[in-house]
Amino acid sequence: MREHLRCAVAAAPALAAITLAACGSSKELPPSPEPASAPTTAEQPAGRVVRLGGAPEGAILDPGADLLAVALRRPAALALVDPASGKLDRRVALPGAARHLQLVGPGAPVLVTAEDADRLIEVTLPKGRTTSIPVGRQPHDATAAAGRIFVGNELGDTVSVIERGQVIRTLPAPVHPGGLAVPAPGLVGVVAVKERKLALYDARRLRELGRVDAGVGPTHIVGDGRGRLFVVDTQGDAVLVYRTRPQLALESRTYVAGMPYGIAVDPGRNRLYVTTTSTNRIVDLALRGNHPPIAVDSYPSVRQPNTVAIDPRSGRLFVLGRSGGELQIITPRLRGR
Repeated sequence: MREHLRCAVAAAPALAAITLAACGSSKELPPSPEPASAPTTAEQPAGRVVRLGGAPEGAILDPGADLLAVALRRPAALALVDPASGKLDRRVALPGAARHLQLVGPGAPVLVTAEDADRLIEVTLPKGRTTSIPVGRQPHDATAAAGRIFVGNELGDTVSVIERGQVIRTLPAPVHPGGLAVPAPGLVGVVAVKERKLALYDARRLRELGRVDAGVGPTHIVGDGRGRLFVVDTQGDAVLVYRTRPQLALESRTYVAGMPYGIAVDPGRNRLYVTTTSTNRIVDLALRGNHPPIAVDSYPSVRQPNTVAIDPRSGRLFVLGRSGGELQIITPRLRGR
């Protein structure tokens, strides 16, 4: 257990010493980071496991509809699941596969980035009605802020801004924008997985506010709604914490062994959950004010846990095992409160 809970913090100057050899065109940059190819599970996964199939990756819980939306990649579809039982309610066909899902708000549409189709699909729950909006090349993630939707086009190096169902602006982004998150109202953070940069945008004025290094090999990002962004540095075995005010800056680095990848935040309970793809685990980190997150617990997961999502009402966790097409449902112990 101890090896999964090791935690170390480094100040911003220490992380700044990590430099990239190239910072010009995408051809000069190293390959984008990927999760580890997970080994066969060595422990019984915690909680309950339900088979969904379809190589699931990407999930979001809609409290308004009381449904868990899960992105299936083979074939491309959105599975709507009862969050209590894990029972499949229905599937909604998609024009392209997605890796990330976000919610405009409780009872509002699910944002599905159909990578293969270069489209954002808005799916209303519980009926599953879809609206398709053309965006940039290979949209990877989308989030909502200031009454608009922001879509990161990974192979277009841009962010599409959508208002009232159509693209109103295209913003430049660092090379290969991946995850997007809202740290506070009116702000959008974008992590660029190839350029290893984190950019912050004003969602109202549609301008970039700052850009900083994002570790050795970042992949995913979440915001706590209180002005902070949490970035998973998969190749650096760490979670990086950034403040956004008065300006974007690195605040701390917490060591998480095992090639961390999926991430979810529960601000109401002051918890952060990160999956580790080389060890098939979910690490539970406590958030304590402005102090660095600290690992307090961990759980054995299904194989290849690329995604973790949370029910903000109950704190229940949903982990997707891509290799076996599994949904794992865990009620956290909430140690260290």
